[in-house]
Amino acid sequence: MKWSEFSIHTTQEAVEPVCHILHEAGASGVVIEDPTDLVKEWGVHYGEIYQLSPDDYPEEGVMIKAYFPVNHSLDRTIEEIKLAINTLVTHDIDLGHNKVQLVEVHEEDWATAWKKYYKPVKVSNSLTIVPTWEEYQPEKGETTIELDPGMAFGTGTHPTTILCIQSLEKVLKGGEQVIDVGTGSGVLSIAAAKLGAKTVLGLDLDDIAVKSARMNVMLNQVDDVVSVEQNNLLEQIAGQYDVVVANILAEIIVRFVQDAAAVLKPGGTYITSGIIKRKKQDVQDALIQGGFSIKEVIELEDWVAIIATK
Repeated sequence: MKWSEFSIHTTQEAVEPVCHILHEAGASGVVIEDPTDLVKEWGVHYGEIYQLSPDDYPEEGVMIKAYFPVNHSLDRTIEEIKLAINTLVTHDIDLGHNKVQLVEVHEEDWATAWKKYYKPVKVSNSLTIVPTWEEYQPEKGETTIELDPGMAFGTGTHPTTILCIQSLEKVLKGGEQVIDVGTGSGVLSIAAAKLGAKTVLGLDLDDIAVKSARMNVMLNQVDDVVSVEQNNLLEQIAGQYDVVVANILAEIIVRFVQDAAAVLKPGGTYITSGIIKRKKQDVQDALIQGGFSIKEVIELEDWVAIIATK
């Protein structure tokens, strides 16, 4: 079978929204080549536990590659992708070079090659994310999350995901009820379960994300704690929860602050990420206006997570 490799040279800021567009368009795999991974500093306790080759990365900016089957609708799909990506500038997202290239490839060339980009990563004091195809022996006191990235959901090593996991580790003491908004691969739901949450509800609008998350939940044997449902943000969600975690775009976070407040118990915690640094204040202002108190702001590279309480 022949495939078309769609590649776009863009910015770190645009990675998550562009990947979302590619996934929505039906990409059968996405690779992110970010040169900052080569020099990333994780601090004393966290770090990549493998070596990366500079030859696989652009000199600057980020290269995102997605794969689509060559068929009669490919041209229309590519044009729709380009249009959707270009509209991101209306959300004040820097697209950088925004240079697109199409190359035809054979299935055997990409089906396994992309896995070299995903290796075990220690993301917090106690948690290490391990792709399912990697052999890894955890150290004493270390807990692993096995993850199959599925179709374009990644392996949980993006800075915003790491910030959310580290925030969950700070907040969860055991026995909490948690909602994970925009669960994607389910990594935050699984992390919450492994950090001691009593119940976790993972929500995602995309049905493929829901299937991917459910698979990963089963893989990690936390299906007695975690349930995953298809839902648009927090619409029609009832009940009172201890923690809401949302790793999505800043523009979306500010739109449902009141919804998060409505499902949280008094004193409950709202963890938000997916926030580029220059939009940090916008999100903080929206949270404060929505009745939240900012407890901590954590930063990694150009990204921010905010821990707030109701």
